[in-house]
Amino acid sequence: MEPTPPLVLASSSPWRRALLERLGLPFECASPDIDETPLPGETGPELVERLARAKAMALSASFPAHLIIGSDQVATLDDGTILGKPGNHENACEQLARCSGRIVTFHTGLALHDTRSGRTESICEPFYVHFRTLTGEEIDQYLQAEQPYQCAGSFQMEGLGIVLFDRLEGRDPNTLVGLPLMALTDLLKASGVNILAHQRRS
Repeated sequence: MEPTPPLVLASSSPWRRALLERLGLPFECASPDIDETPLPGETGPELVERLARAKAMALSASFPAHLIIGSDQVATLDDGTILGKPGNHENACEQLARCSGRIVTFHTGLALHDTRSGRTESICEPFYVHFRTLTGEEIDQYLQAEQPYQCAGSFQMEGLGIVLFDRLEGRDPNTLVGLPLMALTDLLKASGVNILAHQRRS
């Protein structure tokens, strides 16, 4: 049996790092430098899958015998409008006001790039968030408490953001945090990585 190539997570996100650690596989992190500007007419799912692939492939030269994991996420309203990272309080207030009482879809692109073969496999995993009807005061209180200005959709699921939701719907709740572990398990298995075989006995 061939040894498993080392894994690289193409991200500086502490949340994605914590999720990947749950699989019990050794890996290292590196931040890719790519242009994340949407292309004209690009949908949310198309954008995140393209960026996930670009992130993974951008590190090829630095990791020539590795499996590189790329991931990207965007939120869209039910009319297809893309919600990016708000960047400040005012934009975040506007985003959450638009999300109030609506279903927001979080699209997470996931890519696995094998630098030995040059092969890249990718998917887009959706997750649906049913928002409560929020008052302006509730929105302001939440944003003052958590300040999620670098998060798509203006909230942190892994923190206080859970109070904004009425219902969650999807295959894998990890998708909402930014790394769909079930789908990643599928991609790793297809690349010959047996996750359970790599676990250490306590």
